Amino acid sequence: MDQLFLTLLMLLNVHGILSANQPNIIFVIADDMGWHDVGFHGSDMLTPNIDKLAYDGVILNNYYVSPICSPTRSAIMTGRHPIHTGMQHKVIRSDTPYGLPLNFTIMPQYLKLLGYDTHAVGKWHLGHFQKEYLPTLRGFDSFFGYLTGHEDYFDHVAEGRPYWGKDFRNNTDPVATMDGDYSTELYTSLAENIILTHNQSKPLFLYLAYQAVHAGNAQADPLQAPQKYIDRFPNITDIPRRIFGGMVSALDDGIGNLRSVLEKTGMMNNTVLVFTTDNGGPTNGYDRNAACNWPLRGCKNTMWEGGVRGNGFVHSPLLRKTGYIMENLMHITDWLPTIYSLAGGNASDLPNQDGYDVWNMLSNDGQPIRTSVLHNIDPIQNFAAIRVGEYKLVMGDISNGRDDSWYPPPDLKKKHHKLTFNDKHLNNFEGDKFTYRMSSEKTAKPITVNCGKRPVDADTNCLPNSKPCLFHIPSDPCEFTNIASQHPDIVAELNQKIEDYKKTMVPPGNKPADPKGANPYNHGGFWGPWM
Repeated sequence: MDQLFLTLLMLLNVHGILSANQPNIIFVIADDMGWHDVGFHGSDMLTPNIDKLAYDGVILNNYYVSPICSPTRSAIMTGRHPIHTGMQHKVIRSDTPYGLPLNFTIMPQYLKLLGYDTHAVGKWHLGHFQKEYLPTLRGFDSFFGYLTGHEDYFDHVAEGRPYWGKDFRNNTDPVATMDGDYSTELYTSLAENIILTHNQSKPLFLYLAYQAVHAGNAQADPLQAPQKYIDRFPNITDIPRRIFGGMVSALDDGIGNLRSVLEKTGMMNNTVLVFTTDNGGPTNGYDRNAACNWPLRGCKNTMWEGGVRGNGFVHSPLLRKTGYIMENLMHITDWLPTIYSLAGGNASDLPNQDGYDVWNMLSNDGQPIRTSVLHNIDPIQNFAAIRVGEYKLVMGDISNGRDDSWYPPPDLKKKHHKLTFNDKHLNNFEGDKFTYRMSSEKTAKPITVNCGKRPVDADTNCLPNSKPCLFHIPSDPCEFTNIASQHPDIVAELNQKIEDYKKTMVPPGNKPADPKGANPYNHGGFWGPWM
């Protein structure tokens, strides 16, 4: 169905009749960044550039992503829930022969048909076992980055267990000459160059998927940043958190540099910049990196709010209303129809979308469009979660309780830090609350997560492997109190929604690992296509 749509658009030559005012789209992903890792959520991290863009744009305060990487990226690219693309179970490993199925038309392919130049920088993680799955064969004019889930920030070697190999490519060609280049700085520089050399007679789509702030290789040096960034956090006494602060700060500098080059070229006047995380921070367990989701429950790879509530904002002079916090529900699948519509297409023409075109809602602080969010259904690990209206149902527990707690930043009880922006102090903050001041010097309402008092049975009143758990998210955003026994009718309603989704679900596309076939030793020392 998707390929038929693609062919029809080609025949119609849609891009030939579009307006010259199509906006540039800059889509930035931060990897494994937690809720509490940006300044606009009251963090001990310094993110003045991210904060500036967020404060002067639209902050997405009820925005949801998938709990892990490949599913989120597949949802961005297709506008489909991972259960509808076979991407709902775990992530694509370096030695597993599958990827986002080729029968799906993805975002750069749609935008190419609308006349866009399309470029990808950074992380792919949507399949690489065959060449046809690589970015430049799926709609991108260029790609520079890596194909797997994680690697060293400096030498770009990825641990694949049991094998190690380099993972760095320019388009489809392996790159062996950039040892020592810190990936966050390198990807920013590459993105800047794409903007500086772009022919402004055509609109630009730049997909910038940073490695930051994902952990590096777990068996080597997972937390990595140049010392100049780490030195910005002398007030953080916990060493892993301090190094992580350096990783965040390098990312923030990169975002600031992007903004500067967009302004220098005059492109910012017609640009929509999207910033999103791919999942919650891994504060515990899987890919742990010293991130923090405080005060939310859980972490990456869980269905708790700390795993699926994302950091996100939109910044653009094309927004009709700016400097506000959007409380309406939004989901990662909404980006494709929204961006396609912004680019001059008709979102209703996109086949089988799970996402919605939310631009008018974003731009005007308009009425809600979504009433529900499917967090995921994994038929192999037997868990599911869904939010409908104000209620969230959680069924099954991937970690068997190991990652179900609340994880404060290490120095929480010691600190009264200040956030800095343009060499001025914004505001004192403590814990999970803060008030920020807009660049116009108007005071905005605080972005707060008010958990209330944690009940003594918070750890035990929900055992989702035994019975479904129900939470009222507006009054209990930290998922302290399971109210399933008080509302069996709501439990039944949300459970039926999950059962309805199961009827439309395709099987997970995961395949058995092929470590011998994928072994970099057999491919010039690089991870990449082997079939």
